[in-house]
Amino acid sequence: MADTAERNSSEQDSDERDDAHLEGIEEGAGCTEIWEHLAENRGE
Repeated sequence: MADTAERNSSEQDSDERDDAHLEGIEEGAGCTEIWEHLAENRGE
């Protein structure tokens, strides 16, 4: 994660985010919430 923090904004814009699949999950969510989110969005 430190590598991401060290990137400048132009690099972040050009690279696909590694955590884009977690968008919409609240901070502090547990394993069950993350699993449910991933399962619901698997077909998309």
